[in-house]
Amino acid sequence: MTLRITELTRVLEEFTRMSIRLPAAQRLSFTTLSVLHTLSTRGPKRLTELTATEQVTQSAITQIVTKLEREGLVRREPDPTDGRAILVHPTPAGTAVIDGRRDERIRRLTALAERLTPAEQEAIAAALPALAHLVELSAPPTTHRSAPPAP
Repeated sequence: MTLRITELTRVLEEFTRMSIRLPAAQRLSFTTLSVLHTLSTRGPKRLTELTATEQVTQSAITQIVTKLEREGLVRREPDPTDGRAILVHPTPAGTAVIDGRRDERIRRLTALAERLTPAEQEAIAAALPALAHLVELSAPPTTHRSAPPAP
């Protein structure tokens, strides 16, 4: 079987759209949830890093982070490697939002997957390592900051 990138793209777009909408409670916008997800899964980030990962303007990311901070979902702290910079950290409440959405998505996807044939379930299971590798290949190189100078 030949991999048809056009079909893969279409299916992934539709799957992503469905997956994003599976959790019933959505009081935050997609971009706001994406920022919170990035912080919860990848750790604290500078605003400039969030601007790049979320593909929004500096002004938009500042507004999103301010809103999340007001709601108690993130906090800002000085970057220990550069006192002039600020890192945005998820709070336990912010992480709980992402974890709750993932748990609900798992419950709903489980119910949908149970309606697939065993062969369809096996085909998806067989594709997971390749899909995970595609995700790895798409990730930008990590930024390594130097350790703070010794006192």
